[in-house]
Amino acid sequence: MNNYGTPAIGLVKGRGAVLTAEDGKEYVDFLGGIAVNALGHAHPAVVAAVTQQIQQLGHVSNLFISEPPVALADLLLALAGRTGRVLFCNSGAEANEAAFKISRLTGRTHVVATHGAFHGRTMGALALTGQPAKQDPFRPLPGDVTHVDYGDVAALEAAVTTATAMVILEPIQGENGVVVPPAGYLTAAREICTRNNALLVLDEVQTGIGRTGHWFHHQSEGVEPDVVTLAKGLGGGLPLGACMAFGPAADLLTPGSHGTTFGGNPVSCAAGLAVIRTIANEGLLDHVKRVGEQIRLGVEGLNHPLVKYVRGAGLLLGIVLNEPVSAEVAARLRDAGFLVNPAKPDVIRLAPPLIISSDQADALIAALDGIR
Repeated sequence: MNNYGTPAIGLVKGRGAVLTAEDGKEYVDFLGGIAVNALGHAHPAVVAAVTQQIQQLGHVSNLFISEPPVALADLLLALAGRTGRVLFCNSGAEANEAAFKISRLTGRTHVVATHGAFHGRTMGALALTGQPAKQDPFRPLPGDVTHVDYGDVAALEAAVTTATAMVILEPIQGENGVVVPPAGYLTAAREICTRNNALLVLDEVQTGIGRTGHWFHHQSEGVEPDVVTLAKGLGGGLPLGACMAFGPAADLLTPGSHGTTFGGNPVSCAAGLAVIRTIANEGLLDHVKRVGEQIRLGVEGLNHPLVKYVRGAGLLLGIVLNEPVSAEVAARLRDAGFLVNPAKPDVIRLAPPLIISSDQADALIAALDGIR
């Protein structure tokens, strides 16, 4: 179907953070499949885990249990440092749909989300998304959803009441151009939700699994949400999402209330285990912080006439431009052998593999310097 248009290039293989196109041209991948390929392409740990698992047990459905999803659920809860439950699915949209359904089981229906947010394109997730251009062709959308300005504590305070089932927030708005809220925003949201007995749901689909230098970005602020949604980097390139719930929220789904045929697929979960263990074993959380800061300081240090500043955390960065020319800059960088994303007319988004090297970061900075 024509919902994607025609892509600019066709890719045939990848290794590490380098992709090869059908014409043989190589590109350094600073988008990572939209923050998905946490370990880059063809990482030996992922290849080995997937190969071994598919040779042993490929799919069992949700009528049976296998070892990889149990091990991965235990590991995710250990990383969160809390007791809870995990529902596996196939994507971020599905994870957010599960969170939406969990919120209905509180007995309330009102939901608060934010302008500019992106939570997926299925009908429920689209109702939570705060981007009219994506929503308008598909209205009416389900649910009683109020959107407020992102980062505005007073607006959140005014919108959340004792009739609110959940508040859903991204710790950093990725699709909206890597928008970072003011310090303390998540803490304030937690307090507002607690006071009104509403669920705090944090969409960590883009920020989770080490992307910002923390396993989950909300840990940087010490906040404890009721529900966390994950996908993208969790599967390291395979379709894998998760909805994690803690405290009373973890017990709201009961047998028969939700399901997914492919959720908890052993092969995808084996990949997820390989991703997390490799991030831990290779100290990639610290690496992400170092290289992310290297890129930020390097780009801002260019004093480039097109660059206003760099925002974000770790390896989820937005280069904010002085003019709405991100598409042109991205095209020039592509010609120079670098793949980036013009997320907004005035923002270039970077979400490279967590293994991106210091030398590759310097090469991107130099390429940007050459665009004047």
